[in-house]
Amino acid sequence: MATILVVDDNAVDRTLAGSILEKDSRWKAAFAANGREALDLIAQKQPDLVLTDMVMPELDGLALVQEVRSKYPLVPVILMTAFGSEEIAIQALQKGAASYVPKGNLVKDLAETVESVLALAQADTNQQRLLECLTQTESHFLLDNDPSLIPPLIGSLQENLTRMKLCDEIGRIRVSVALQEALVNAITHGNLEVGSDEREKDDKAYHKLLEERRHAKPYRSRRVHVTSRESPAEAVYTIRDEGPGFDPSKLPDPTDPANLERVTGRGLLLIRTFMDEVHHNAKGNEITMVKRRDV
Repeated sequence: MATILVVDDNAVDRTLAGSILEKDSRWKAAFAANGREALDLIAQKQPDLVLTDMVMPELDGLALVQEVRSKYPLVPVILMTAFGSEEIAIQALQKGAASYVPKGNLVKDLAETVESVLALAQADTNQQRLLECLTQTESHFLLDNDPSLIPPLIGSLQENLTRMKLCDEIGRIRVSVALQEALVNAITHGNLEVGSDEREKDDKAYHKLLEERRHAKPYRSRRVHVTSRESPAEAVYTIRDEGPGFDPSKLPDPTDPANLERVTGRGLLLIRTFMDEVHHNAKGNEITMVKRRDV
């Protein structure tokens, strides 16, 4: 059973997050009222994941992320963001947090985000001695619009990061989160042409539309092209869909704190924060992401 430490000075928010988590029998919630208390609890019994508020007395979310990243690099941190905490949340993502969930979307998004990050953190990174002799790897994948293919693909790419020793465990999780966001975007927004605004209107209708388009023309014949190249210096990922594309310049600036609570652009914010270089092609149906070796 995975233990998730919920850190929030607001007792109501702590209880809400804990109740959402414990609906899943695989998870057990522990609680702390601030970052200082959280560090004491982590030292006693290291949790599998930390879920933290941003604005707290004693030690805030940003400082907690930095302490956990430094002392417990295998423990991923997910942020709970609220209006007014956007700037500090972006700093925390830059300092090592693995993902975030707006407090207004906890009921809808918390369980899915926690499950995703835990799965990525626990991905098998065992490697054979022979593979440590690799100086470069290159892979090409052609995926249909089946999201169940994303976790095993990311697991395979994680292994290449490990072999090349490009980053530590939290770095691998952050790269994996960026890859997942880009792959989901390629399937959902690219090939199936379903926008984030549809989910904001009606979550059930959004998922129903996705399922319908997976089996309908012309969407069902489209594929996602994935290329990865890893060396001891950097990893380069290119993901291209077969949809009509879009104008990347029309996306809201994901680095603007005012856009942190918006569904649209959330994936791009994580991608740009976790990768060292990101750019789209002119058509807007291909993204290239570069992760350079940690210094």
